Amino acid sequence: MSIGDRLAAARRQAGLTVTQVSQRTCIRETIIGGIERGDYSACGGDFYARGHIRSIARAVGLDPEELIREYDATSAPPQQMTAADVFQPFAPVRLKERRRANWSVVLVIGLIAVLGVAGYRYLGSATAKPPRPAPTVQPARKNKTPAPARAQAASPPAHVFVRVVAHQGGLTWVQLSLATGTVIYQGDIGASAGIVAKSWTARRSLKLQFGNPGGATLYLDGKKQPFSETTVPITVVCSRTACRTTYVG
Repeated sequence: MSIGDRLAAARRQAGLTVTQVSQRTCIRETIIGGIERGDYSACGGDFYARGHIRSIARAVGLDPEELIREYDATSAPPQQMTAADVFQPFAPVRLKERRRANWSVVLVIGLIAVLGVAGYRYLGSATAKPPRPAPTVQPARKNKTPAPARAQAASPPAHVFVRVVAHQGGLTWVQLSLATGTVIYQGDIGASAGIVAKSWTARRSLKLQFGNPGGATLYLDGKKQPFSETTVPITVVCSRTACRTTYVG
């Protein structure tokens, strides 16, 4: 029996119509009808198909994870790449060490100065010279305009740092993509999945798609980000300053 047949049979056994399931899950009736017929084209992609299957399964009393495993085995495309293939560890910035004074040069200069003073005193004592006129007082020179302070080293560009933490006993399906559309992570996050939290860092914006937003919390640079905590799939785009929900359903 296919996924659509099982969902339709469970709905009829629960005494629910397609309209009632649509009202409970906020999913359009045409999408529910298509899924029951095995047609996922109206879902808008593999990610949203997963979320719709989860929501409908909960509404009619079926185990959503069993249906998702069956969907992965029969319909879902393979992962494109992993986070390890995209992100590289950032090299720490080395501070330049201050140059040490060249003591050999300092010693030579000091020795030349001592010999010069000694020679001047010796010659001065051997030859008497008339007293010199009082030196003309030179007007005080204006202080030169101080050289502008060196421009501070430009701070390294900020990065987008996000972290998804599953609630106690919660489970959510997450897909993370770069701004270019490349998928770098796809899977469940929760105690039952063996992963209770997941973090990512990128130089540009990140797009996260949640199959069950109510099962986890999203953080940006350590700050909790509000979003729709429901069972309906959502899409969230995180920049360097904030995360915002761009699609629901």
